[in-house]
Amino acid sequence: MNTTEQTPVALPVAPTKEEKKLAKQEAKRLKKKKKKEGRRIKTMDPMNVFMPFIMKKRNDACNMFADEFDVSAAEDYIYQKRREGLKGFGMMHLFVAAYVRTVAEYPGLNRFIRGQRIMARNNIEIMLTIKREMKLDQGETCVKFMPEAHYTATDVFREMEKVIGDALAETGSDFDKTAAFFAKTPRFLLRFAVHLLHFFDYYGCLPRFLTKLSPFHGSLFLTSMGSLGIPPIYHHIYNFGNVPLFLSIGKVEKKNELQLDGSVRQRRYIPLKVVCDERICDGHHYATAFKAIRYYFTHPELLDAPPAEVKEDIR
Repeated sequence: MNTTEQTPVALPVAPTKEEKKLAKQEAKRLKKKKKKEGRRIKTMDPMNVFMPFIMKKRNDACNMFADEFDVSAAEDYIYQKRREGLKGFGMMHLFVAAYVRTVAEYPGLNRFIRGQRIMARNNIEIMLTIKREMKLDQGETCVKFMPEAHYTATDVFREMEKVIGDALAETGSDFDKTAAFFAKTPRFLLRFAVHLLHFFDYYGCLPRFLTKLSPFHGSLFLTSMGSLGIPPIYHHIYNFGNVPLFLSIGKVEKKNELQLDGSVRQRRYIPLKVVCDERICDGHHYATAFKAIRYYFTHPELLDAPPAEVKEDIR
């Protein structure tokens, strides 16, 4: 006589009262986190705490360096994405996706200085400068978008295209409209208004809706000089606001390289120049983070899946 063993079915276990309470507290914490620009880091080394008082402004604390990334894998990946239907996918999207993934692993890259204190940013906020038309008499506009740390390259592309499309469809971004309003005020009032903005910004009293549309508050400012057909520049970071990083990329360049066997091989690189606020983290953290950006840019297939873990900055 044959007997068939039946595997017991595990019934779902209802969460306990304590688990419900913890889940509610976590949801409340995340909701509160989204409403604030950042939080103060209280466990920094004394030297790091001291530095913002020595270098009071961002242009006191600028470090600049140049690099270049091999685009062989990146170009193949871009063509693949376009074949998949992501029309317009390009180097800019790949750089942003690599940066977002790096912040998920090394959140120290997403800090900022406010009121001479080191803060951990609660969101990733990226600013882009775009021209409505490639004409000399056409002005620029600045757009900001806020990707989540778990975004894939496809998610980044869709979010960027939506934000850029909305900005181009309108007569001006929210920041353009706000700037136009202030520009119409008398000079002495404008000077007083900017002084007040500096004061409130120092003490973290600016309303969140203002920092959300301000291009001077965010994680990264990215500009592509390649679209203009020129090399990248070292672009200053602004004393007003808190953007700690400015990345400029140029057009792809060809280089002939001598190989070990004596042959010559032509390779393609994209040049980039970075200006960063050295006060937000130490050199080792910066170096590790930029190595990660390079790694994800040259191994873009890793950006097709979300990160295994999104790390939170130190407390």
